[in-house]
Amino acid sequence: MNRIRPFAYFEAGTVSEAIGFLAKEGSGAYALAGGTDLLARMKLGTLTPRVLVNLKRIAGLNEIGREPGKGLRIGSLVSISGVERSPLIRASHRVLAEAAGGMGSPSIRNLGTLGGNIGRASPASDMAPSLIVLRARVLVEGLRGKREVEIDGFCTAPGKTVLDPGELITGFLLPDMAAGSGAAYMRLGRREGMDCSLAGIAVFLTLSERDSGLKDARVAMAAVAVAPMRAKKAEQVLLSGSLTEERMKEAARAAAEDSCPVSDIRASDSYRKALVEVLTYRGLAKALRFAKGATA
Repeated sequence: MNRIRPFAYFEAGTVSEAIGFLAKEGSGAYALAGGTDLLARMKLGTLTPRVLVNLKRIAGLNEIGREPGKGLRIGSLVSISGVERSPLIRASHRVLAEAAGGMGSPSIRNLGTLGGNIGRASPASDMAPSLIVLRARVLVEGLRGKREVEIDGFCTAPGKTVLDPGELITGFLLPDMAAGSGAAYMRLGRREGMDCSLAGIAVFLTLSERDSGLKDARVAMAAVAVAPMRAKKAEQVLLSGSLTEERMKEAARAAAEDSCPVSDIRASDSYRKALVEVLTYRGLAKALRFAKGATA
């Protein structure tokens, strides 16, 4: 553990004020939300910011609510435990709440925020795959105003996103799930619930009203590439005909082929690929049960 180097500290009262601080200070300035990752890296000496801009006093960024005609809006400062426990999220987008409940320890979930988790752009993010299959849009604000960005492709590499300098994530917009839809998130870590995922898989299915196939299918993966990603080959398999047991197994194999994990001290690339296949199949089976009306 290293001694933290001196830094300037600002508390922003509004989004505009925070953007102003970040833009003025440039690459040496970092937004502070929960701080679970930022402060850990500062203590290790791998990150030495000149300026921290605290976002916690900005009103409205920690709220969850309905946007008429658009879906569910989740503020960027909503804690991971807030996502896990929210009745609104559990009622309309349960897969996101379930993903939140499996991430880290209770203390990490109480401090960490949804915006911080996505903004950190960790390849092993537990929240990103569910947001991707739910077609979430990232609400962003910067010096040039507000914009919405598709979550798919928002993270481009470890620690890298499509955000411009000075831009902030202010929230996430999740469209309502269509009737006959189900979603599931499956993960495995070395110490379940306390460690980063060795692989994390989110699955979303919408049943066709006319036959035994699917109207929509999305599969997203974490910890098996440089950024959370969709398994597009698996999606193509799922949409190519009736949803049989064999087709789900074929889609699971295709997801493993889509993945490109690395070997590290926690697991080999071949083990992670095997995990992708197993978790994708289990996720498909669970999402299918929910799409057919199961509640557990």
